[in-house]
Amino acid sequence: MPSLVSRLPRWWRWRALSRVKGPVQAARDLGVTIGEGCRIYSLQISSEWELLTIGDRVTVSSDVTFITHDGVGWLFPDEQGRRHYWLARIEIGDDVFVGAGTTIMPGVRIGNRCVVAAGSVVTRSVPDGSVVGGNPAKLIGTYDALGAKVAQWPTTREVAPGFKPELRR
Repeated sequence: MPSLVSRLPRWWRWRALSRVKGPVQAARDLGVTIGEGCRIYSLQISSEWELLTIGDRVTVSSDVTFITHDGVGWLFPDEQGRRHYWLARIEIGDDVFVGAGTTIMPGVRIGNRCVVAAGSVVTRSVPDGSVVGGNPAKLIGTYDALGAKVAQWPTTREVAPGFKPELRR
């Protein structure tokens, strides 16, 4: 008889397993290839877990969605009534940060040393050393330039004074 956990939908299975085994091992158990030194805070995968590869030292923030297929083919059956499928791998390189609320579409490769800003929708592959953001995600900077800026931040937990400037009309 199958265990209770194995009868759960995969996403719930990941949540249950991650409480027991930790998020990285839970994802590996479900078919995701994950490197070393990763921090996985969410793992919403449409259905094909084995199509996702995550490199070393990657952070996947909360509410990140990986879409490995395009379901629109169900709207257009062929003459025999068969549905069309389009599946594609997603690959995340080494030393990558994926911000909260990001959606990564099928067939996207995010290179090494990249940052994806929170709330982005990544529809095209991202070259090594890039910082991208927006919907659809666009190049907004370089990893090295962002690293130089972050190096100016305090190394202790401090709340920044004031607020950012207002948007202009």
